[in-house]
Amino acid sequence: MVQMESLDIRTVTLSLETGDCAASSVKATGDRIAKKVFKVAKHLVKIAKAIESEFGVPVVNKRVALTPVAQMAGGCREKEYTPIAKAMDRVAKDIGIDLIGGFSAMVEKGFTKAAENLFASLPRALSSTDFVCAGVGVASTKAGINMDAVQQLGHLIKKAAELSKSRDGIACGKLAVLCNAPNDIPFMAGAFHGSGEPEAVVNIGVSGPSVVRSVLEQLPKDAPLQDVAEAVKKISFKITRVGEVVGREVARRLGVSFGIVDLSLAPTPHPGDSIAKILELMGLERVGTHGTTVALMMLVDAVKKGGAMATSSVGGFSGTFIPASEDHGMIEAVRLGALTLDKLECMTAVCSVGLDMVPVPGNTPPETISAIIADEMAIGVINNKSTGVRIIPVPGKRAGQWIEYGSLYPGLLARSPIMAVHPFSSAILIRRGGRVPAPLRSLTN
Repeated sequence: MVQMESLDIRTVTLSLETGDCAASSVKATGDRIAKKVFKVAKHLVKIAKAIESEFGVPVVNKRVALTPVAQMAGGCREKEYTPIAKAMDRVAKDIGIDLIGGFSAMVEKGFTKAAENLFASLPRALSSTDFVCAGVGVASTKAGINMDAVQQLGHLIKKAAELSKSRDGIACGKLAVLCNAPNDIPFMAGAFHGSGEPEAVVNIGVSGPSVVRSVLEQLPKDAPLQDVAEAVKKISFKITRVGEVVGREVARRLGVSFGIVDLSLAPTPHPGDSIAKILELMGLERVGTHGTTVALMMLVDAVKKGGAMATSSVGGFSGTFIPASEDHGMIEAVRLGALTLDKLECMTAVCSVGLDMVPVPGNTPPETISAIIADEMAIGVINNKSTGVRIIPVPGKRAGQWIEYGSLYPGLLARSPIMAVHPFSSAILIRRGGRVPAPLRSLTN
């Protein structure tokens, strides 16, 4: 699987409690965060590489996730939190990790003063750093949707795109808007150290689309769907076992707790590492056509069933990423017109991860961006599932044009077409603000 089918551990994420780093100034808070991260995580990359060599399994990304900054910066005199983000960025470079998450706030029911400050700081913080990621929780099944936050995000995302215009708005790709955010996400941009977690814990994100694809290629073309599901389930068991073994060993050598295995299938721009191609092997001429949603549902369910049999430590998103600018097959489907933003949103009802890395025209109104976010939050709220949005209004670009992100984050992003949005306005709805109440199902156990 490693040599011929590109099996890898997609991410080893050290999740670290940094609430004890709070101080009366943003500089002191940032310095304390950097000092603690360096102390605990300075050997993370070295250990991951050693295990990679010893076990023969590639560990693609090494990451750190911190306590949401909005939970620790409330005592700071300043309202601009960008210096904290820059301190996080510096320590990420110092220890050699790929990304650092936790410039975050959870505002499902409303804003604290610190959360307001963090929101206002998002555009500058994300556009002036290279490795810092933010996850903001604006909705949950228990709380409903904070539409004031959603409304703000449309404008903040547009501003972040403009501030990173020279890089096609990539700052927005480091911001995940979350619904029912798990406390133990290992994947960026949404990863943060949630409440109830140990002081320091290693969480693993497994992958393996190429392995699943290889298994399906060996099945007869007329194999019934239950046989397809069974094949995916069996290989997911093996992939998950590898992930847990690696994760436990990283945690042991770091001297911290082992947390969870996120069972999500995560694609890359490599042609063989595509979720879309798996779905097409199931019998679709092109992903995005009728039948795509049921095929994706079956894939996600089979992955979860196989993974759950392999480990008692399932967590994170545990679904399937369907990014519009990371998956070669998805990118091709958008180019051909087979996959539209509406169909992609429909697929998120069963994928557990949401609208991921979606480039849209730069002149998209902020209210339209907010409406896209709100629609996705609604899917998560009513179905009691985790989901999220990473959307990039690419400055100066229109639908059908292409962007190139591969040089910025090699191996993660790719060349991608910009997706069209509806021309009709949602502005009156979004400007109402307030909160969409929690659904009736939130009252049931």
